Amino acid sequence: MRRAGILMPISSLPSRYGIGCFSKEAYEFIDGLAKAKQTYWQVLPLGPTSYGDSPYQSFSTFAGNPYFIDLEELISQGLITKEECDECDFGNDNVYIDYKKIYDSRFGILWIAFENFDTNDSKYKKFKKDNKDWLDEYALYMAIKDSYNGEPWVKWDEDIKNRNKKAIKEYSEELKDDIEFYKFIQFEFYSQWMKLKKYANDKGVLIIGDIPIYVSFDSADCWGDRQLFQFNEENEPVAVAGCPPDAFSEDGQLWGNPLYDWGYHKKTEFEWWIRRVKQSFTLYDIVRIDHFRGFDEYFSIPYGDETAAGGHWEKGPGIALFNKIKEELGEVKIIAEDLGFLTDTVIQLVKDTGFPGMKLIQFAFDSREPSNYLPYTYDRNTVVYTGTHDNDTIKGWYEVLSYNDKKHAKNYLNNQGINKKNASTMFIKVALASVSDTAIIPIQDYLNLGSEARINIPSTIGENWRWRILKSQMNDELWNEIKELTELYDRNPKN
Repeated sequence: MRRAGILMPISSLPSRYGIGCFSKEAYEFIDGLAKAKQTYWQVLPLGPTSYGDSPYQSFSTFAGNPYFIDLEELISQGLITKEECDECDFGNDNVYIDYKKIYDSRFGILWIAFENFDTNDSKYKKFKKDNKDWLDEYALYMAIKDSYNGEPWVKWDEDIKNRNKKAIKEYSEELKDDIEFYKFIQFEFYSQWMKLKKYANDKGVLIIGDIPIYVSFDSADCWGDRQLFQFNEENEPVAVAGCPPDAFSEDGQLWGNPLYDWGYHKKTEFEWWIRRVKQSFTLYDIVRIDHFRGFDEYFSIPYGDETAAGGHWEKGPGIALFNKIKEELGEVKIIAEDLGFLTDTVIQLVKDTGFPGMKLIQFAFDSREPSNYLPYTYDRNTVVYTGTHDNDTIKGWYEVLSYNDKKHAKNYLNNQGINKKNASTMFIKVALASVSDTAIIPIQDYLNLGSEARINIPSTIGENWRWRILKSQMNDELWNEIKELTELYDRNPKN
């Protein structure tokens, strides 16, 4: 079944108060997707962001991002007022998010909402009970973290850093209001998101979400379940995650995430991973697992190294993990992010799982990428993208493409008229015309935007995850253009 979808993070919506959220604009975006005959909306991870504002570095693998809570919904509930929101400085730029201003303002207004909230609400009590296995730990972690002015757990006092039972009891009593506040935030996040997801599903739109393969060192997961990771007796990682040097980065990528102790996970029959995947399928209809290669082999970099150059490959859990997931959860709908250089063993792992892998049009015509991503090589059981959140937009990418690569693209497509003005449409058509069952296009490419609309540059911080679509850009002209292309290449969900 040929289907199409749009890639755009929640943060990029044109909501009020400085950042995209579960607002009326999100519902309008879904209406647009339905008009355009799109089957999927890929939203990227929904977790709370930490240093660098990346959703791939989160304080919890189970919690949701407080920034995505719609303040206008809280106004309608009578928990805050419009005047209180208007007094806050969320930034005045409609195109780029100011995360410092969001951080400085968002939690203050949410505290006002919490103080006006009835914690005896039956739905709230049920939510706490149903999510107790992760919610209690997360809320405690964030409350303690706040009491240490945001410092990560490795910098806390020894008793609480090492989870001394007496210390946990004392902090739990001393910070009980703060702990309840973080539980309230998650209740509002989940309530609003599940309502929005149902609206999308009722409109025939399925949600694709991401599981980052790794978790942040500064997280409730690492503090609470450190036996899951490769830590030494001083609570430091033995090694951390990243990617080796390649044509795009001579030093490789140093992500810094703690690596898993796969021996321990195997002994527990992958219980934590099964919980993680199960929780993800409450949030999403389809899950894309980031850096799928790491389950076959993962790159291990000695902790403390300043670059990834000194790392080496270690063997991952392989098919055993996914067999157990399927045994517990059934035939789950997972996309394997298998981009980059692939060994025979990781190719076999993707094949053994039966999950669709990913193809990138940009990689097909970029000689710096050694793997072959030309469309004639695709299988049907794949998901094709023009680019992902880690790539430049098509327009930005094409403008800096080498002369020889441009010549190759023109010859391959038998179209000598490709230029920076029409490149986005040309390469979108290549993706939609491919045999891949699913085609996902970043919304920036349909809008023909340049590098100014890029979401993320890997291994950099400070300017990422900021771009937002303007409300005026979400118009019938856009949706009709997408619909025509979708129908032209027989990706209409009614067929």
